[in-house]
Amino acid sequence: MTNKFIHLPPTEGEYQLSHYEGTRDVFSWESVHAQFSWNKTGKVNMAYECIDRHVDDGYGDKTALIYIEGTKREELTFHELKKRTDQLAALLKSRGVKKGDRVFVFLTKHPDCYVAVLASIKIGAIVGPLFEAFMEEAIYDRMYDCEASVLITNSELLERVPVNKLPHLKSIYITDESEDESLLSIPKLTSNDTEIADVIEWVDLNDGMIIHYTSGSTGKPKGVLHAHRVMVQQYQTGKWVLDLRDDDIYWCTAHPGWVTGSSYGIFAPWLNRATIVVHGGRFAAEEWFDVIEQAGVTVWYSAPTAFRLLMDKTELVKNYNLSSLRHILSVGEPLNPEVITWGVETLNLRIHDTWWMTETGGQLIVNLPSQTIKPGSMGRPLPGIQAAIIDHQGNELKRGELGLLAIKKGWPSMMKEIWKNEEKYHSYFIHDWYLSGDLAYMDEEGYVFFQGRDDDMINSSGERIGPFEVESKLIEHPAVLEAAVIGKPDPVRGEIVKAFIVLVGGYTDNPKLKKEIQTFVRYKLSAHSMPREIEVLDELPKTQISGKILRRELKRKEIEKLVVN
Repeated sequence: MTNKFIHLPPTEGEYQLSHYEGTRDVFSWESVHAQFSWNKTGKVNMAYECIDRHVDDGYGDKTALIYIEGTKREELTFHELKKRTDQLAALLKSRGVKKGDRVFVFLTKHPDCYVAVLASIKIGAIVGPLFEAFMEEAIYDRMYDCEASVLITNSELLERVPVNKLPHLKSIYITDESEDESLLSIPKLTSNDTEIADVIEWVDLNDGMIIHYTSGSTGKPKGVLHAHRVMVQQYQTGKWVLDLRDDDIYWCTAHPGWVTGSSYGIFAPWLNRATIVVHGGRFAAEEWFDVIEQAGVTVWYSAPTAFRLLMDKTELVKNYNLSSLRHILSVGEPLNPEVITWGVETLNLRIHDTWWMTETGGQLIVNLPSQTIKPGSMGRPLPGIQAAIIDHQGNELKRGELGLLAIKKGWPSMMKEIWKNEEKYHSYFIHDWYLSGDLAYMDEEGYVFFQGRDDDMINSSGERIGPFEVESKLIEHPAVLEAAVIGKPDPVRGEIVKAFIVLVGGYTDNPKLKKEIQTFVRYKLSAHSMPREIEVLDELPKTQISGKILRRELKRKEIEKLVVN
């Protein structure tokens, strides 16, 4: 296999990792331990390393966070961030929240969300951030499965939470004020004047810290639990891959409810003492360009969908001063070569694809700023990561052969467990290999080229969507007898969710009904899970023996239609 796109060499300059081959040959993860205070003190806590340590080291007055939403702007220093997280941590602790409790955070992209996540970690709780667009069913599935005992949200978002269906939920904290005495108002219960001491719960590197739910091709979303040890890899990838220095202004556009928004929107940049930018509100090209100019963003991490949408607004670039940018990265789905070309031609910067998953906790295969980019490739394994292309029996394949992308297990940010599902956890591995589920090949220089999913996962706008979850919701609608969901290729989103349904007798196919079904899924599950196309069939293709729906057959026919058209 060959790549038809021209290779893009790096620009000249100093990088945090300049010599890939030499570093790869000698690097060990244990060498990173010296960068953390716990290597000397034995006291472990991710929140301390992200916030308090910088204050203790004399950087308390450095800006930690810049929040921008429309005309609103707020800045927090590391000292202010420490104070706010200490106050919330002390409040939670005083009301009985303890190490190992599951604290869910359901907030918009706002400083309150970042404070809540770090405060929960400070007291040794396991934090579960929820994406702000989740609706009732998605929230219920995650909180019920995790037996969440605490929720931090606001009055508006609380309306979507099925409180009465969550038997383990003991207390609800809101970030605004309310007259409802059953709700604990954080502003009412904390004082800005109060300095809190000794609030941190010291833990073990392998203690649980954060849980993210990820969809599979079958079954409900699975809870992927990560431990405090993820900081080793998140610090080092922040340094090498994001190329962060402590004078950087860094913007990760993902919400903390997704693993990118926590691993690389909170932990990696703050472990490296960078200033992070938080943009409230929805996507708008004008606002995004304005954020870069206004905040002076130097390092930018986003998704291919966002870059493709910005490509449609290229004419706006001339209206903004984007000269602060020096490094751009992408995550969530394969990066189209055309997007990389656009970055070079429009922004005079390469866009660096990165590959990893919720289960991996950190970046594994990357395009480093100091290395050549082969457009169409996700890059090469990071030093300390051993990747291979294998067959279904775990045998390594030759360079250039298509197979399963696998990672030799044991990297620091590897998931600790799948919540309450040991069988599922072990299903990710064959021998010593972690199976990603991606099909790929590796060229002679070690560059990896993604070719598709080995299962039926849908990847839309950088978000993984399990067909089963959407199908289950579709058939709850009274008009839907059966449903099958696939990812249909789309030039902007990578894939869109397309549903094939069989109607219950008495219902007829019409645009109004399809719209009603779409709305049903949108508000019962989530907006990104809503089928953007619905096709009514007399019957769904199935296997003769087991009657399993053949999603691949539906997808094959859909791709054939696209080719013909």
